[in-house]
Amino acid sequence: MKALARGAMEAGAAGVMIAPPPGLRGDDAVVAYIAQAAEAVGDAPYVLQDYPQATGIFMSAEMIRRMAENPRLVMLKAEDNPGLDKLTALRRMTAEGRMRRIAILGGNGGQFLVEELQRGADGIMTGYAVPEMLDRVCRLVSAGDHAAAHDLFDLHLPLIRYELQPVLGLAVRKHVLARRGIIASAALRAPGRS
Repeated sequence: MKALARGAMEAGAAGVMIAPPPGLRGDDAVVAYIAQAAEAVGDAPYVLQDYPQATGIFMSAEMIRRMAENPRLVMLKAEDNPGLDKLTALRRMTAEGRMRRIAILGGNGGQFLVEELQRGADGIMTGYAVPEMLDRVCRLVSAGDHAAAHDLFDLHLPLIRYELQPVLGLAVRKHVLARRGIIASAALRAPGRS
């Protein structure tokens, strides 16, 4: 982990992402692992990836608050699904002065973009074949035009869901990007499907 982080930072990365590995049991074990991982990556700022569907580790808002005591934790990639209540709880803790503010980016394929933004997310960290829509929705929510944000987002929701299919989803996204002339080829590396 130390070597990978050092190499990434030397290559120009702004930080690294850390997630708890499967198999940890109990809040204290998860918090301790993240603290050890943060120490291992040296001076690198880091993003905490909260993705229980992949790791099997549920991180409560309180656990994240504890981890955010390390000033190098600069962002949460919120992929818990559903995780909207957790976003609300984290922003409430910040407002109450119980937690310093960290950036939050939604990472559920954009499925809950408007709702995540309304609950305090700063944006999203996801892919989609029409990224300019994601940007426009973020701008509309920021301007307070929630109805227009929902209307625009709802037009795209069928394609967002279609892209999120297991196994085939990335092939769909790349196909659309190629048809739009944004990328030259829709080919996927193995084991991706065409």
